Amino acid sequence: MTDSSPTESVRTLLAEIIDYAGLFPPSQISMPEAVINYATYRNSNYNWMLGRFVVPVARLEEFMESARDFVSRDGNSAWRLSVLAGEDIYATIRQIEDFNAKNAPHVICDTLEVRANTESKIENTVNVLPPFLTAYFEIPMDERLADMVTALAIHKQRAKIRTGGTSADEFPPTRTIIRFIRCCLAANVPFKATAGLHHPLRCFKPLTYEANAPKGTMNGFLNLFLATGFARAGYRPIILEEILEDEFEESFEFTDNGVAWHGDYFLTTWQLGFVRQKSIVSFGSCSFTEPIADLQEIGLL
Repeated sequence: MTDSSPTESVRTLLAEIIDYAGLFPPSQISMPEAVINYATYRNSNYNWMLGRFVVPVARLEEFMESARDFVSRDGNSAWRLSVLAGEDIYATIRQIEDFNAKNAPHVICDTLEVRANTESKIENTVNVLPPFLTAYFEIPMDERLADMVTALAIHKQRAKIRTGGTSADEFPPTRTIIRFIRCCLAANVPFKATAGLHHPLRCFKPLTYEANAPKGTMNGFLNLFLATGFARAGYRPIILEEILEDEFEESFEFTDNGVAWHGDYFLTTWQLGFVRQKSIVSFGSCSFTEPIADLQEIGLL
């Protein structure tokens, strides 16, 4: 990884954007490999783009066995973990509290990711959520979406959208993504994304790393984050749809002052920072190097 001098707008948009999920498909590497990778990324020239290490609650002790030497020698800031909750939310919280008591300040679980198909699951989780944990709730994209986002807003919680997977049917339609974005913005609910966002721009590529893997149309993380920015600026759904489906790097021009799409549509660097802070926070990816390589290829890094 060579040194880079991205524009101010690129640096603002990409700061701490990738939560590293190497344990999950399609990469699905071993815990020791994932820990070594994360330690390497923390000391790379692109560590400013790196967010949390994503780990299931059931593997916290396994994580610590692999990471103990790394975190104890790491003189930088604490390793921050985003923990995927188990079925029993009470047991999950207890495990996290025990883990933090043993391992802080070198490593700390400060984010929780929860699947919630009902409003009662949100309420039950909120009732036991300690103040130090920020929770993201993965909610259904069907007719329940508006009610679920409303429940998150009432309880001052955050949402999570799954934007892909290892098969074509796991990628939601563009209009479903737009509906999710607009619901969250209307309710002032920040969110994160996960799955299928290895590449900056929308593209047709293999869905896994297997030989002869099936190909499909994958969402781009630049498309998603910029569409959220333009949605927050009040642009109509038809424009957002075009932004999410744009596959051409030349459509986007980044300068220190902001980013232009097709020349006529502009978000300032301040707007990019605001949307990252208040709306779309990060995305989970099983690869950290692939997004960087693609960003280098299109000249943004």
